[in-house]
Amino acid sequence: MNGEEAIREEAREGASFGREAWRRVWASRVSRGCLAVLAVFFLAALGGEIANDWYAWRDVPPPWQAQDLSARHLAPCAAHWLGTDGLGRDVGLRLVQGARIAFQVGVVSSMIAIPIGVLLGCLGGYFGGKADDFVAWISATFASIPGLLFVLAIAMVVGKGLLGVFLAIGLTTWVGTCRLVRAEVLRQKERGYVRAARALGFSHGRILFRHILPNVIHVAVVSFTLRFPAAIGTEVFLSFLGIGAQGQPSWGTMIASARLRLWQGMWWELAAVTAAIFAVVLAFNLLGDALRDALDPRLRTAPD
Repeated sequence: MNGEEAIREEAREGASFGREAWRRVWASRVSRGCLAVLAVFFLAALGGEIANDWYAWRDVPPPWQAQDLSARHLAPCAAHWLGTDGLGRDVGLRLVQGARIAFQVGVVSSMIAIPIGVLLGCLGGYFGGKADDFVAWISATFASIPGLLFVLAIAMVVGKGLLGVFLAIGLTTWVGTCRLVRAEVLRQKERGYVRAARALGFSHGRILFRHILPNVIHVAVVSFTLRFPAAIGTEVFLSFLGIGAQGQPSWGTMIASARLRLWQGMWWELAAVTAAIFAVVLAFNLLGDALRDALDPRLRTAPD
């Protein structure tokens, strides 16, 4: 088998493994349930984003911000399925907007952290030497900084609001992805298809990004499913402290306001937010475990 045939054979194996991995994930009832839960929240977040843009374009107050003091502290009922808060605002509508903010934070911060981790991991693992030493040094430096303090510092420098949350979470959560990708690249670069590509005279960039990267991208996929709920939890905590979303019904601000009324027996707002966070985080974690098992190359020949 010549070099080009080896590369094509490796590509066919990768494609078939991708289909097999998806079959493994879809065959699990737990995974299908997690996908269904995440689909519901994603559609809610998408609908919330469209509604938010619509009311902002019309420059009118949105209904989830409308205050009705005559309807304060209503328990769940036909008119308000999840009740109302201390200002008479519908908890269900605010919960949907909280999902919008949570998914924004999860997606945007992951789109910052994962490319940084993948790029540095690929460069360090493939080139080795001084490049690997630099990647190891910068990873160790970021890992040694207390994560929460670093997040608070970035958020305070950038300013209150979602931009600070995006940057704070994205710039502090790439180290784990970098280390995982680096380890996988070290393993992949010794395989036959990489040696064949080198023998054919392909450039380092082509070998790294056209041949090695597709075979380590599963690490980034699994990392995304794990980073996403962690980012949501961090945003909830920052908003609870008053650093995150400002003037918007994020899950953190809803918890901060609902906890003050819990002792008065007004439990529905806190219960709704807690259930939503629990469902999203649990679904992502279980799906991440399923993806990790399905995408692990060592399980290619493992029985179902």
